[in-house]
Amino acid sequence: MSSDRHVPTPRLELPGPRLNRLARHERIDWHHHDRHQLIHPGSGLLQVETPAGSWIVPPQRAVWIPAFTDHAHVARTPTRMRSLSFPAATDPVGGAQPAVLVVAPLLRELVAALAEPDPGCTEAELATLQQAAADRLARAERLSLHLPAPVDDRLRAVAALLHRDPADPRSLREFGAAVGASERTLSRLFRAETGLTFPQWRTRLRLHHALDRLAAGRSVTATAADCGYATPSAFIEAFKAAFGTTPSRHRAAP
Repeated sequence: MSSDRHVPTPRLELPGPRLNRLARHERIDWHHHDRHQLIHPGSGLLQVETPAGSWIVPPQRAVWIPAFTDHAHVARTPTRMRSLSFPAATDPVGGAQPAVLVVAPLLRELVAALAEPDPGCTEAELATLQQAAADRLARAERLSLHLPAPVDDRLRAVAALLHRDPADPRSLREFGAAVGASERTLSRLFRAETGLTFPQWRTRLRLHHALDRLAAGRSVTATAADCGYATPSAFIEAFKAAFGTTPSRHRAAP
Protein backbone atom coordinates (compact mmCIF):
# COMPACT_ATOMS: atom_id res chain seq x y z
CA MET A 1 0.00 0.00 0.00
CA SER A 2 1.17 3.53 -0.58
CA SER A 3 2.41 5.71 2.24
CA ASP A 4 0.62 8.75 3.65
CA ARG A 5 3.60 11.09 3.56
CA HIS A 6 3.73 14.86 3.75
CA VAL A 7 7.49 15.46 3.71
CA PRO A 8 9.85 15.81 0.73
CA THR A 9 11.59 12.63 -0.34
CA PRO A 10 15.34 12.48 -0.91
CA ARG A 11 16.70 12.53 -4.44
CA LEU A 12 18.90 9.52 -5.15
CA GLU A 13 21.46 9.43 -7.94
CA LEU A 14 20.64 7.09 -10.80
CA PRO A 15 23.62 7.33 -13.15
CA GLY A 16 22.83 4.35 -15.38
CA PRO A 17 21.89 0.66 -15.50
CA ARG A 18 22.33 -1.14 -12.22
CA LEU A 19 21.55 -4.32 -10.30
CA ASN A 20 20.34 -4.43 -6.69
CA ARG A 21 20.24 -7.78 -4.93
CA LEU A 22 17.47 -7.52 -2.33
CA ALA A 23 16.79 -9.97 0.49
CA ARG A 24 13.24 -11.02 1.29
CA HIS A 25 11.33 -8.09 2.86
CA GLU A 26 14.25 -5.71 2.20
CA ARG A 27 12.95 -2.22 1.51
CA ILE A 28 14.31 0.75 -0.43
CA ASP A 29 12.45 3.60 1.22
CA TRP A 30 10.73 6.58 -0.38
CA HIS A 31 12.85 8.60 -2.79
CA HIS A 32 12.85 10.07 -6.29
CA HIS A 33 15.26 10.51 -9.20
CA ASP A 34 15.72 13.31 -11.72
CA ARG A 35 15.78 10.63 -14.44
CA HIS A 36 13.18 8.14 -15.70
CA GLN A 37 13.65 4.62 -14.35
CA LEU A 38 12.65 1.18 -15.61
CA ILE A 39 12.44 -1.33 -12.76
CA HIS A 40 12.50 -5.03 -13.66
CA PRO A 41 12.96 -8.00 -11.31
CA GLY A 42 15.18 -10.44 -13.17
CA SER A 43 14.09 -12.95 -10.56
CA GLY A 44 11.90 -12.78 -7.49
CA LEU A 45 8.87 -10.63 -6.78
CA LEU A 46 9.01 -6.89 -6.18
CA GLN A 47 6.42 -4.51 -4.77
CA VAL A 48 6.69 -0.98 -6.17
CA GLU A 49 4.85 1.76 -4.29
CA THR A 50 3.94 5.29 -5.36
CA PRO A 51 1.61 7.82 -3.70
CA ALA A 52 -1.05 6.83 -6.25
CA GLY A 53 -0.94 3.10 -5.53
CA SER A 54 1.19 -0.01 -5.76
CA TRP A 55 2.16 -2.85 -8.07
CA ILE A 56 3.32 -6.42 -7.47
CA VAL A 57 5.89 -7.03 -10.20
CA PRO A 58 7.00 -10.51 -11.33
CA PRO A 59 9.82 -11.12 -13.83
CA GLN A 60 7.38 -11.03 -16.76
CA ARG A 61 6.57 -7.38 -15.98
CA ALA A 62 8.40 -4.11 -15.37
CA VAL A 63 7.39 -0.74 -13.98
CA TRP A 64 8.21 2.56 -15.66
CA ILE A 65 8.74 5.34 -13.10
CA PRO A 66 8.77 8.85 -14.64
CA ALA A 67 11.40 11.30 -13.41
CA PHE A 68 10.65 13.05 -10.10
CA THR A 69 8.00 10.46 -9.09
CA ASP A 70 8.17 9.48 -5.41
CA HIS A 71 8.45 5.72 -5.05
CA ALA A 72 9.65 2.89 -2.82
CA HIS A 73 10.44 -0.81 -3.33
CA VAL A 74 9.88 -3.88 -1.15
CA ALA A 75 11.20 -7.32 -2.10
CA ARG A 76 8.48 -9.89 -1.44
CA THR A 77 11.03 -12.66 -2.11
CA PRO A 78 14.81 -12.57 -2.68
CA THR A 79 14.96 -10.39 -5.79
CA ARG A 80 17.43 -9.32 -8.43
CA MET A 81 16.17 -5.81 -9.14
CA ARG A 82 17.49 -4.56 -12.46
CA SER A 83 16.96 -0.97 -13.49
CA LEU A 84 17.68 1.26 -16.45
CA SER A 85 17.62 5.04 -16.43
CA PHE A 86 16.93 7.66 -19.08
CA PRO A 87 17.36 11.45 -19.00
CA ALA A 88 14.18 13.37 -18.16
CA ALA A 89 14.15 14.70 -21.74
CA THR A 90 14.22 11.15 -23.18
CA ASP A 91 10.94 9.32 -22.61
CA PRO A 92 10.41 6.21 -24.75
CA VAL A 93 7.30 5.16 -22.81
CA GLY A 94 5.46 8.49 -22.62
CA GLY A 95 3.00 9.79 -20.08
CA ALA A 96 3.36 11.44 -16.71
CA GLN A 97 2.22 8.43 -14.68
CA PRO A 98 3.96 5.17 -13.81
CA ALA A 99 3.08 2.24 -16.07
CA VAL A 100 3.29 -1.54 -15.93
CA LEU A 101 4.88 -2.99 -19.06
CA VAL A 102 5.00 -6.49 -20.51
CA VAL A 103 8.63 -7.64 -20.69
CA ALA A 104 8.99 -9.54 -23.95
CA PRO A 105 12.00 -11.89 -24.27
CA LEU A 106 14.12 -9.43 -26.28
CA LEU A 107 13.52 -6.59 -23.83
CA ARG A 108 14.33 -8.92 -20.94
CA GLU A 109 17.68 -9.82 -22.51
CA LEU A 110 18.50 -6.17 -23.24
CA VAL A 111 17.77 -5.14 -19.65
CA ALA A 112 19.89 -8.03 -18.35
CA ALA A 113 22.78 -7.17 -20.69
CA LEU A 114 22.74 -3.54 -19.53
CA ALA A 115 22.21 -4.10 -15.80
CA GLU A 116 24.68 -6.99 -15.63
CA PRO A 117 27.07 -6.24 -18.51
CA ASP A 118 29.76 -8.54 -19.78
CA PRO A 119 33.13 -7.23 -18.48
CA GLY A 120 34.37 -6.90 -22.04
CA CYS A 121 31.45 -4.81 -23.26
CA THR A 122 32.58 -1.42 -24.61
CA GLU A 123 30.91 1.94 -24.02
CA ALA A 124 29.83 2.00 -27.66
CA GLU A 125 28.25 -1.44 -27.35
CA LEU A 126 26.43 -0.42 -24.18
CA ALA A 127 25.12 2.72 -25.90
CA THR A 128 23.80 0.55 -28.74
CA LEU A 129 22.07 -1.75 -26.25
CA GLN A 130 20.56 1.25 -24.42
CA GLN A 131 19.11 2.58 -27.67
CA ALA A 132 17.74 -0.85 -28.54
CA ALA A 133 16.11 -1.05 -25.09
CA ALA A 134 14.53 2.38 -25.62
CA ASP A 135 13.16 1.21 -28.99
CA ARG A 136 11.63 -1.90 -27.39
CA LEU A 137 10.16 0.12 -24.52
CA ALA A 138 8.40 2.36 -27.03
CA ARG A 139 6.62 -0.76 -28.34
CA ALA A 140 6.00 -2.50 -25.00
CA GLU A 141 2.43 -3.33 -24.10
CA ARG A 142 1.06 -1.34 -21.15
CA LEU A 143 -1.12 -3.07 -18.58
CA SER A 144 -3.66 -1.57 -16.17
CA LEU A 145 -2.65 -3.65 -13.19
CA HIS A 146 -1.77 -1.12 -10.53
CA LEU A 147 -3.79 -1.06 -7.34
CA PRO A 148 -4.94 2.54 -6.81
CA ALA A 149 -4.62 3.78 -3.24
CA PRO A 150 -7.80 5.37 -1.84
CA VAL A 151 -7.52 8.61 0.12
CA ASP A 152 -10.79 8.87 2.03
CA ASP A 153 -10.37 7.52 5.57
CA ARG A 154 -13.39 5.22 5.21
CA LEU A 155 -12.04 3.71 2.01
CA ARG A 156 -8.62 3.32 3.59
CA ALA A 157 -10.26 1.42 6.45
CA VAL A 158 -11.98 -0.93 3.98
CA ALA A 159 -8.70 -1.36 2.09
CA ALA A 160 -6.87 -2.21 5.31
CA LEU A 161 -9.43 -4.90 6.15
CA LEU A 162 -9.02 -6.48 2.71
CA HIS A 163 -5.24 -6.28 2.75
CA ARG A 164 -5.36 -8.08 6.09
CA ASP A 165 -7.66 -10.76 4.65
CA PRO A 166 -8.18 -10.75 0.86
CA ALA A 167 -10.74 -13.56 1.26
CA ASP A 168 -13.02 -11.41 3.45
CA PRO A 169 -16.42 -12.10 1.81
CA ARG A 170 -18.29 -9.07 3.12
CA SER A 171 -20.30 -6.96 0.70
CA LEU A 172 -19.73 -3.23 0.33
CA ARG A 173 -22.86 -2.67 2.42
CA GLU A 174 -21.37 -4.79 5.22
CA PHE A 175 -18.04 -3.00 4.98
CA GLY A 176 -19.95 0.28 5.15
CA ALA A 177 -21.53 -0.77 8.41
CA ALA A 178 -18.05 -1.53 9.76
CA VAL A 179 -16.51 1.80 8.78
CA GLY A 180 -19.50 4.11 9.26
CA ALA A 181 -20.57 4.88 5.68
CA SER A 182 -23.41 3.89 3.39
CA GLU A 183 -22.92 1.48 0.51
CA ARG A 184 -23.85 4.26 -1.91
CA THR A 185 -21.25 6.62 -0.46
CA LEU A 186 -18.48 4.02 -0.57
CA SER A 187 -19.39 3.00 -4.12
CA ARG A 188 -19.25 6.61 -5.29
CA LEU A 189 -15.93 7.20 -3.53
CA PHE A 190 -14.33 4.07 -5.00
CA ARG A 191 -15.18 5.24 -8.50
CA ALA A 192 -14.05 8.82 -7.84
CA GLU A 193 -10.76 8.01 -6.10
CA THR A 194 -9.59 4.84 -7.86
CA GLY A 195 -11.36 4.94 -11.22
CA LEU A 196 -12.67 1.42 -10.47
CA THR A 197 -15.83 -0.07 -9.06
CA PHE A 198 -15.46 -1.79 -5.71
CA PRO A 199 -15.62 -5.30 -7.29
CA GLN A 200 -12.93 -4.30 -9.81
CA TRP A 201 -10.71 -2.87 -7.08
CA ARG A 202 -11.14 -5.92 -4.87
CA THR A 203 -10.28 -8.22 -7.80
CA ARG A 204 -7.01 -6.35 -8.35
CA LEU A 205 -6.18 -6.53 -4.65
CA ARG A 206 -6.82 -10.26 -4.61
CA LEU A 207 -4.64 -10.81 -7.67
CA HIS A 208 -1.81 -8.78 -6.13
CA HIS A 209 -1.97 -10.95 -3.04
CA ALA A 210 -2.18 -14.06 -5.24
CA LEU A 211 1.13 -13.18 -6.92
CA ASP A 212 2.70 -12.85 -3.48
CA ARG A 213 1.39 -16.23 -2.33
CA LEU A 214 2.40 -18.05 -5.52
CA ALA A 215 5.91 -16.63 -5.18
CA ALA A 216 6.02 -17.95 -1.62
CA GLY A 217 5.31 -21.46 -2.90
CA ARG A 218 1.59 -21.76 -2.14
CA SER A 219 -0.32 -24.09 -4.42
CA VAL A 220 -2.85 -22.75 -6.90
CA THR A 221 -5.68 -24.31 -4.90
CA ALA A 222 -4.48 -22.85 -1.60
CA THR A 223 -3.88 -19.44 -3.19
CA ALA A 224 -7.40 -19.42 -4.63
CA ALA A 225 -8.84 -20.06 -1.16
CA ASP A 226 -6.51 -17.54 0.50
CA CYS A 227 -7.66 -14.83 -1.90
CA GLY A 228 -11.39 -15.44 -1.69
CA TYR A 229 -12.12 -17.42 -4.85
CA ALA A 230 -14.89 -20.00 -4.54
CA THR A 231 -13.07 -22.49 -6.77
CA PRO A 232 -9.58 -22.85 -8.26
CA SER A 233 -11.11 -22.58 -11.74
CA ALA A 234 -12.61 -19.17 -10.91
CA PHE A 235 -9.19 -18.02 -9.69
CA ILE A 236 -7.44 -19.36 -12.80
CA GLU A 237 -9.92 -17.56 -15.05
CA ALA A 238 -9.43 -14.23 -13.25
CA PHE A 239 -5.64 -14.65 -13.20
CA LYS A 240 -5.49 -15.45 -16.91
CA ALA A 241 -7.70 -12.48 -17.78
CA ALA A 242 -5.36 -10.15 -15.88
CA PHE A 243 -1.93 -11.61 -16.68
CA GLY A 244 -2.44 -13.51 -19.94
CA THR A 245 -1.29 -16.82 -18.48
CA THR A 246 -2.37 -19.36 -15.89
CA PRO A 247 -1.04 -19.31 -12.31
CA SER A 248 0.89 -22.54 -12.90
CA ARG A 249 2.58 -21.28 -16.05
CA HIS A 250 3.30 -17.95 -14.39
CA ARG A 251 5.05 -19.67 -11.51
CA ALA A 252 7.07 -21.89 -13.85
CA ALA A 253 8.20 -18.99 -16.06
CA PRO A 254 11.85 -17.89 -15.69
